[in-house]
Amino acid sequence: MQKAWWKESVVYQIYPRSFMDSNADGIGDIQGIISKLDYLKELGIDTIWLSPVYESPNDDNGYDISNYLSIMKEFGSMKDWEELLMEIHRRDMRLIMDLVVNHTSDEHEWFIQAKTSKENPYRDYYIWRDPKEDGSEPNNWASNFGGSAWEFNEETGDYYLHLFSKKQPDLNWENKKLREEIYTMMKWWLDKGIDGFRMDVINFISKVEGLPDGELKPGKQYASGSKYYRTGPFIHDYLQEMHRNVLSHYDVMTVGEMPGVTPEQAIDYTAEERNELNMVFQFEHVGLDNGPNGKWDLKPLNLHDLKKSLSRWQEALGDKGWNSLYFNNHDQPRALSRYADDGRYRIQSAKMLATLLHMMKGTPYVYQGEELGMTNVAFETITDYRDIETLRVYEELRNLGWTEEMIMMSIHAKSRDNARTPMQWSADENAGFTTGTPWINVNPNYQKINAENELNNPESVFYYYQKLIRLRKQNEIIVYGDYKLILEYHPEIYAYIRTYQDKRLLVICNFYENNPAFELPRDIHFMTKQLLASNYETEEQSDISRFTLQPYEARVYLLN
Repeated sequence: MQKAWWKESVVYQIYPRSFMDSNADGIGDIQGIISKLDYLKELGIDTIWLSPVYESPNDDNGYDISNYLSIMKEFGSMKDWEELLMEIHRRDMRLIMDLVVNHTSDEHEWFIQAKTSKENPYRDYYIWRDPKEDGSEPNNWASNFGGSAWEFNEETGDYYLHLFSKKQPDLNWENKKLREEIYTMMKWWLDKGIDGFRMDVINFISKVEGLPDGELKPGKQYASGSKYYRTGPFIHDYLQEMHRNVLSHYDVMTVGEMPGVTPEQAIDYTAEERNELNMVFQFEHVGLDNGPNGKWDLKPLNLHDLKKSLSRWQEALGDKGWNSLYFNNHDQPRALSRYADDGRYRIQSAKMLATLLHMMKGTPYVYQGEELGMTNVAFETITDYRDIETLRVYEELRNLGWTEEMIMMSIHAKSRDNARTPMQWSADENAGFTTGTPWINVNPNYQKINAENELNNPESVFYYYQKLIRLRKQNEIIVYGDYKLILEYHPEIYAYIRTYQDKRLLVICNFYENNPAFELPRDIHFMTKQLLASNYETEEQSDISRFTLQPYEARVYLLN
């Protein structure tokens, strides 16, 4: 397997609206990000992924783009963005931008033109279908945000497809002219000096011919059409064309967000000889606490399921592809509140989850605030929430007869706004995020959990993340070593071995607050051991053949 800078990177995701506000309007902005670059450098980050800052009416917080080549005024100007890129590069860090090309905003000039007439040159940039004979939608697909995936256009008397909000019409990738426009836009950004792209729902861009109906479940008005647009018939052709025309001419990193992707498909997307993408974001492990009725149907995480899922991806991609490693992002509730203890053992839990992930094979992603041990928020009323998906599901669940208490319990656990509350910089008003009124309320625990407190405490979650990042840079085994699960059926311990050349790495994580006994499998032999990391005071010389773990304890040993 070839070595590459993006395999050795640790990526930090910035959600700009919630990161840092420089002008007191309550919205994070580019100058705010610039003011915190030294903080990220101190953490040890070498690559920043910036969520969309493009011009947008903000129906889906910037993932509805109305102009790919300009910056949203709330965030600043192109001059501000150019300064950001310069300051990132000056600190020997890199910048990857969000590429959102499954859909645009309905306020994009292409769509404004396309909806005016069936003869318009931009018409075929989008996906249109005539109504059925009874005037109803062309098929029964549900939007990923609820309701129908079709919206009627009065001017032309037909429907356009939107797999997300009705203000996010899907682009027609079968149109070569559209693809060329997208490649030109990508080159424009790459020529400005960016270091790659995170590609939003990129496995949705190829749809099955005829757009057949999905399978309708009892009591549902709309069906999932996902098997007809996830990993569609021409997806590999499009990605290889994109690589040939654009990506192969630059030294860049690419990661494709791909809901529903399997490990076998991921190998096709990421195998080096196929010239498509470097890695994918898959969602299997972050859906393990979904009940039979989906995301809002809560169930506790089963540790065995997590072991099975993460190990499946580690082993399948092995030396054939490359993994992205994440628990948190702008679309996921805080992993600390989902999978561990955000109360009594918050600090130990945060460090344990970080250990589990950062010692695996792949490129780790840190989502803003994760390195502080930030938690989910529980706003009292629905009026405090801003996320389009959360607001829609609130109405849907009410219509299904759920009680207010049941609905809010699910929203507290799963809303995307859990990740979008402002970054907690200090114990000052509004967590030091803004001197104005924040666009979304700050998590009330900011007085305890904030960057200033973390930086003043040598035992903090921040410095533990800093240590894990430093270890990855110092030890090739952490980047390139093979992975093997041990103690597969232990109900409380997640442990694995990494192997590289003549070295082995032993990672042990207690997922609960009990005190289970760890027993080293008899086939693991070593001459010397070195304790690389632990989230409790641990004697370097203590025997590791058998010992009792403390609540949420994590240890990493280098074995020779």
